[in-house]
Amino acid sequence: MPSVMLSAVLEEEPDLYEAFPPHVDPSGITILTDSPPGKKAPLKNFEEIQPLIQQGRKRELKLIIRENSWPINSPVRASLWPALCRQHQHGKSMLDGFYWDMVTQVFGTVELPDKPIMLPPFVEATHCLGYHLTRKGRAVADRVVSVLGYACPDITYSPSLYPITAALLHFMPEEECYHCMASLVASKEKMFITQTKLLNEVTWKTVMQIAKKHAKSAAQHLSRLSGAIGPERIYADWQWWILAALPFPHLVRVLDCFFHEGIKVFYRVALAILILFHKHTTNQNSEWYAEATKNGVDHAIDKFCRNMPVSPTKLLRTAFTIRALSSQYISRVFIKTEMTLKSKQVITGSRLVRSRSSDNLPTSQSQVNIQMMSHTLTIRERMSEETCKQMLFTLWSWLPVRITMYQPVLLYTTEEHGCSLTTFYVRVEHHEPTLLMIKTCNNEVFGAYCSTRWFERNQKDERGNRQAYFGTGETFLFSLYPERAKYPWVGCAADGRSDEKLSHGSELFMAADSKMITIGGGSVAHHSLTVAASSPPAPSTPGSAASRTTKKTRRPTPTRSSWPPIIQ
Repeated sequence: MPSVMLSAVLEEEPDLYEAFPPHVDPSGITILTDSPPGKKAPLKNFEEIQPLIQQGRKRELKLIIRENSWPINSPVRASLWPALCRQHQHGKSMLDGFYWDMVTQVFGTVELPDKPIMLPPFVEATHCLGYHLTRKGRAVADRVVSVLGYACPDITYSPSLYPITAALLHFMPEEECYHCMASLVASKEKMFITQTKLLNEVTWKTVMQIAKKHAKSAAQHLSRLSGAIGPERIYADWQWWILAALPFPHLVRVLDCFFHEGIKVFYRVALAILILFHKHTTNQNSEWYAEATKNGVDHAIDKFCRNMPVSPTKLLRTAFTIRALSSQYISRVFIKTEMTLKSKQVITGSRLVRSRSSDNLPTSQSQVNIQMMSHTLTIRERMSEETCKQMLFTLWSWLPVRITMYQPVLLYTTEEHGCSLTTFYVRVEHHEPTLLMIKTCNNEVFGAYCSTRWFERNQKDERGNRQAYFGTGETFLFSLYPERAKYPWVGCAADGRSDEKLSHGSELFMAADSKMITIGGGSVAHHSLTVAASSPPAPSTPGSAASRTTKKTRRPTPTRSSWPPIIQ
């Protein structure tokens, strides 16, 4: 009788080599058993979980995922993970074959290339973790991430994206993995993957803040052990405690919950690691205390995670039994931290700070901001610092006198905020006036002084129709390199008076919609500038930049430019 029961148990769990796709090497994967057979209720299969997903019973689903410690070789994840990720899908589902069409568009073929694939710049080479993927599996992960970078130009910095892609590939084919990652990246309701440097910093500072309240003893202990390097340096690596250091079976169980609940699972697990580390280093005779004092607490935590002394179930139980740590509280801390960082970077300030200058030139503080603008435009790559300053001082002299009394404030830059026109409007539309500056790959530098808020694009006339154009005659275009020139409103005469005999086309200052923004207009003889949110063309190499700007003037059209930084 016992032998029959044992046979039944073995049949439910596939052979280790049959449980994973062919691009996974299972020889290094360890199967952990949390408890003796028969001690717990039978594990749920996907057929039992699927109705909960379809009916949107999220709380019940959350509890089941937390309680069911499926072994690493369980077949449930091949169906469960894609279904969990699809919950967070934004917009219409992708058509069959969409991914392979994208692959063909980017690489020219669906065959894996022999040479290494160039990864997008938002990836950190030191954190391209492959776990147990084979060489071919790593190439598949590279391709998925490259296509994601091509399809999602808004992503500017996302070091965790590659490891999560690699983990997904252990339980599903390439196309399914791409669909899962696309859903997580585009999720609106919950955050899964940070996509800018700013938000990446917000996450570790959020962990530090919630640890001070909900793992107080552990946080204080960590602060004491950190010594001269300070706790900030330790918390900055928080996500790598989970993604890089935890044993793979532990990581997979964390991801079971993560794909349903979002990044708050990582926060809780990070606090659980701190709590367990504190427990094992309280005794000064313990090996972990000795490790922390000898090699530093950062190395000690990393080694502690790699040799995690508790089971995946115990780790998750520690994480989910932290009392009073609600999603709402985490969200409040996150938003407050984000706003604090933004204000420190002088990004969100809607109030202009006076900076009077006798010569219509910026004061020392304003020059600092101008140098920040210069760095954002990356003009210094091919120009001397002095040339750059001269150009920007020339621009300052063209501004209305009253505006030169204020310090410039950086509102939007592709380096930090990506290439989304929606993001552009959210960050810029309520500020007035603004400077739009563009640098092309040909090193041309040009832009526009925009006298009116971009929010005016939403204003309606007496008939209820949206205004096609808005703005005032103070709006002007300019070029800084290779030539310096100001293109003012044609209705502004040399003596500064407005010419009353103007055609309608000569009074088109600013226009904006969901597809493009335009400054200027009128006849062919007039200058105008259009920045279009066009879809990227097929690049010759993965991750190459797409053209996003069309400049309509009598000067040559640039071959490519980034979205402009906006300065108030």
